[in-house]
Amino acid sequence: MEDLKFAILIDSDNVSAKYIRDILGEVTKYGVITYKRIYGDWTSAQMTKWKETLMEYSISPVQQFRNTVGKNATDSTLIIDAMDILYTADVDGFCIVSSDGDFTRLAARLREAGKTVIGMGESKTPRSFRAACTVFTNLELLLEQEDEDEQPPEAPEAVTRAEIENDIAAIIAENDDRARRTDLAEIGNRLIKKYSDFDVRTYGYSTLSRFVGEMDRFELLDDNSALIVRLKNDGGRDREIVEFIRRAVTGAGKGGMEMASLGHRIHGAFKGFRVKDHGYSTFAKFVQSIPGLEVVPGKGNNKIARVKENKAN
Repeated sequence: MEDLKFAILIDSDNVSAKYIRDILGEVTKYGVITYKRIYGDWTSAQMTKWKETLMEYSISPVQQFRNTVGKNATDSTLIIDAMDILYTADVDGFCIVSSDGDFTRLAARLREAGKTVIGMGESKTPRSFRAACTVFTNLELLLEQEDEDEQPPEAPEAVTRAEIENDIAAIIAENDDRARRTDLAEIGNRLIKKYSDFDVRTYGYSTLSRFVGEMDRFELLDDNSALIVRLKNDGGRDREIVEFIRRAVTGAGKGGMEMASLGHRIHGAFKGFRVKDHGYSTFAKFVQSIPGLEVVPGKGNNKIARVKENKAN
């Protein structure tokens, strides 16, 4: 299959020159680089570091004078060039390198045109730009770790491991309902589609398989051509949850317990509890399935879990 062609457009005002080698290396994972342009005021003394790298990496500088104090003319020039390339050049995607949220609309427009947009910026990059890209990578994660004990920086508003774990469980449950297996590649693709800046390096891992494999709720099975991800058969935990619910409802007495209150207690006692992991679409159906318990209407829209009445004479 022919490699995809990418144009790299770098905002020198918002990115350090120290990242350039890793930026180019990261983009080659997606395809070949046909355009390498960097934008800034090259008459400024602040551009010294970038000037030293241009020849080494064959990057074309685009001059933009600072005509007005406080205005970033670099942004406008980069955006105009991106649209020119979109309409006149044969490229499959763009890599926009900047920590500036002003490129959010550009990224969205390029995606509307059917192009892949790789965003790269430092951890300070606004969420809006991250979400507008097809894929977003924190530049700090690309630097080689000189200290093995150094922890990778966490991006602001980064999705938590618990949320990722719940998303993976939901994907597996959805596929189980369709009698389909879930392979690791699908997990990775769907997480990136939901979180454009998802990157296992954010959490201190180098591979998705190790990241998922060390989560307590999942196990990986080698199926020759693919790694299959599935929920662990944790019958002991299931029994604990059922007994916890039975004791809570029984202890509430004849009047039973509101489902909302019972749900809060379950989530407090069992971290990461999700009713879909147990094969039910709603918490009420799960409780209803427990022998000896039933769910009945309460006041207003509330539902009540209670011990089934003994109707025997």
